[in-house]
Amino acid sequence: MAFYKITYHEKYRFATVHNYGCTFRCPVCSYKLRSGESGKPGHVYPRPKRFLSVETIKRKLSSVDIETLYFMGGEPTVAPELPVILDFAKNTLQVRTYLGHTNGTQLPLPNLNGANVGLKAWKEKTHLDYTGRHKQPIFDNFKAAYHAGMEVKANVVYIPGFVDIDQIESIAAWLAALNPEIPFHVMGYIPVPGACFLRPTAEQMSRAVETCRKYLVQVDSSHLSTEQALDLSQRDDRFRVKRIA
Repeated sequence: MAFYKITYHEKYRFATVHNYGCTFRCPVCSYKLRSGESGKPGHVYPRPKRFLSVETIKRKLSSVDIETLYFMGGEPTVAPELPVILDFAKNTLQVRTYLGHTNGTQLPLPNLNGANVGLKAWKEKTHLDYTGRHKQPIFDNFKAAYHAGMEVKANVVYIPGFVDIDQIESIAAWLAALNPEIPFHVMGYIPVPGACFLRPTAEQMSRAVETCRKYLVQVDSSHLSTEQALDLSQRDDRFRVKRIA
């Protein structure tokens, strides 16, 4: 089992099932902001004391009024029970299902409406150094999910000196070849323990966004400080959720 928590937002009528673990070993993973660890592969956040059974998840989701069910991580697709929960959500609860973030290793999936995919790097060597995995399967999976009719979004972390604007531009151009209206989010890197990279400047972020808008219609960005990243509820009330399991 990998799912350990469920949160709920009554106002926006969504629930989120949270998992533990990941298939990538990213040295810049933002989960390290909470754990303070340089991390072992797939474990950059303290291990939960207990995990939820499928029966518990189904019961808790049935007890609240939702329109959308999100899955977050870690990497949600590492959970072996994910297909069962997706089937229950889609065909029993009849709600929209969405991976709030994913690295794309298991896309597309049955009973999944959409996914927000982190495309880490364009250059193969950078992608290997970043994740420990090859780039092409991820991009192929994103393309397959798009052609399967899934609602896909993409994001990238801008890390000066590692994932620079040239790589971000190449990703934007690749997305535009699929569909220039695919939403794309550029996130400014937030320095984490154990990594030596610097946060981009406001000017660098602006240049990255402008570059992507040469290719894509829907480009936005975030440039959070460490303090802001650790308390997102202060900036967006969608993060003001309550835990129900």
